[in-house]
Amino acid sequence: MAFGRKTGLKGFTYQGGGPMLAWYLHRISGIAIVVFVGLHVIAAFGMQQLGSEVSTTINIIYESWIFQIFVYFFVIFHAINGFRIVVLDIWPRFIKFQREATWLQWLVFIPIYGLAVFTIAQRMISGE
Repeated sequence: MAFGRKTGLKGFTYQGGGPMLAWYLHRISGIAIVVFVGLHVIAAFGMQQLGSEVSTTINIIYESWIFQIFVYFFVIFHAINGFRIVVLDIWPRFIKFQREATWLQWLVFIPIYGLAVFTIAQRMISGE
């Protein structure tokens, strides 16, 4: 929709809902994973080769439970959503069930992520 006009092409109009949210989260989680891995490699190099205080600070941030909760969210969501996309790409006749596949994705994601958060919280409370 450019300037409020409908183009007539249904594929280019906003359809909203769960699949669009999954699309946004998949892009955001992909970027977050790339940034995390990049910073992790740089921090590891800094620790091994330079003994840098910045690298030590970055590693302390990585070990915090708040950061781990975000990383687990991005990694688990990206993996499960990617699997949904692969399944819909391999069997295109199932694309008509995309909303149902998105709901199924969330039904798989929530317990797995809940278990990860529970484990992180348990480790935080026990002081490990």
